Amino acid sequence: MKKIEAVIKPFKLDDVREALGEIGITGMTVQEVKGFGRQKGHTELYRGAEYMVDFLPKVKIEVVIVDDLLEQAIEAIVETARTGKIGDGKIFVTDIERVIRIRTGEENDEAV
Repeated sequence: MKKIEAVIKPFKLDDVREALGEIGITGMTVQEVKGFGRQKGHTELYRGAEYMVDFLPKVKIEVVIVDDLLEQAIEAIVETARTGKIGDGKIFVTDIERVIRIRTGEENDEAV
């Protein structure tokens, strides 16, 4: 099993959720986060004063899936989250050793 963590622009969340749903991924965790990478934030004007916005709003999606769906899931995220502009985000993939569904005690593939 794999865990995908994708940090994307907030307005792309619904598109990514729908794309993942279409390939059979039904569960995910979503967090509103702030951060920056190469983009390094930007400056804004407020009441005539310019100030630096270092941390930009993003959304972090976490999905645990069976290995067979990994490439489809990555492709779905990339295709729907890409705007072609700086700050589109990142995808991180890690191995998952064990998953347990608390309610039923099911483990691993059955728990996902």
